[in-house]
Amino acid sequence: MRSLVLCLLLAGALATPASRKPTFRRGLNKIVGGTDVTPGELPYQLSFQDNSWGTEFHFCGASIYNENWAICAGHCVQGEDFDNPSYLQVVAGENNIHIDEGNEQKVTLSKIIQHEGYNGFTISNDISLLKLSQPLTFNDFVSAIDIPAQGHAASGECIVSGWGAVSEGGSSPSVLQKVSVPIVSDDECRDAYGQNDIEDSMICAGVPEGGKDSCQGDSGGPLACSDTGSTYLAGIVSWGYGCARPGYPGVYAEVAYHVDWIKANAV
Repeated sequence: MRSLVLCLLLAGALATPASRKPTFRRGLNKIVGGTDVTPGELPYQLSFQDNSWGTEFHFCGASIYNENWAICAGHCVQGEDFDNPSYLQVVAGENNIHIDEGNEQKVTLSKIIQHEGYNGFTISNDISLLKLSQPLTFNDFVSAIDIPAQGHAASGECIVSGWGAVSEGGSSPSVLQKVSVPIVSDDECRDAYGQNDIEDSMICAGVPEGGKDSCQGDSGGPLACSDTGSTYLAGIVSWGYGCARPGYPGVYAEVAYHVDWIKANAV
């Protein structure tokens, strides 16, 4: 089942650029239009990996909520074994995904909680929680990211990061990437995608001319904003039409919509 789901997601991710089919951003392929992240610059970023085939396969990003829990996208765990996900791991302190730089902490999962309202067809409530089998040790390279108050409306420039594609269907550099994108209003996002496609549980970010965005392989990773005066997790990389296309901002699960759910379940 897991292999089938992964193949279907990859098939959607690698669709022709002319396609206007919404695609999840889980897959093999990085941030578009971004720059390298220095070690320790984004200590909340996680690489979410499958190690069941004897190799460590990065397929999604995630964010550190606290020492024992991570926040990810719902579609990243679709089809997984929620009660026994020991074949999955997160890597904290990762920068160059192909080199052991000495700051990494690899921890297998002990449990997955997917939002009970997640819908893989309308991409509603695209959020999950990953329980770690042992706590992370916080240091200069590994630490949690704040979450906003329930209902907070993010604004301004935000940072999206990940190890996903540098162009639609393109290659993947080894070093963690970041790019700055502004929050787009719900009205603007609905004008782009359709009035019924952008739900209250979603938030959008991007530039009108395109060229800056998350892409396949970035799914589940953080959209971090700082309009409150401190950095917090505003969104979770979810979906979009291709990557970085003009007129189509990236669509994220809105964390402020799910704060009460996170606090009730990450215990």
